[in-house]
Amino acid sequence: MKNNKVLSLIGLATKAGKTVSGEFSTEKSVKTGKGFLVLVADDASENTKKKFRNMCDYYQVPIYFLSDKEELGRAMGKEFRASLAVQDMNFAKAIMKEIDRQ
Repeated sequence: MKNNKVLSLIGLATKAGKTVSGEFSTEKSVKTGKGFLVLVADDASENTKKKFRNMCDYYQVPIYFLSDKEELGRAMGKEFRASLAVQDMNFAKAIMKEIDRQ
């Protein structure tokens, strides 16, 4: 996959403490206005995708579907992760720019 740059940016954001992951934390981040970008694994369940798509539409937060749970988790130095929110505007912009370039 060509997501290497995206995944390393996710890793950097995580090390800087600017990401939250997991369904509950991601949802809380968006609803409290702290999340600037939501990333959901391509292999997440349709229910999960729909939930985050609707929530991000409502709160006007950009959402992208990429990679798989295993790669997203690995990028964050954790196990499987189906969803994560980036809580830093600069990291969010850099990740979106990289995704849009692909």
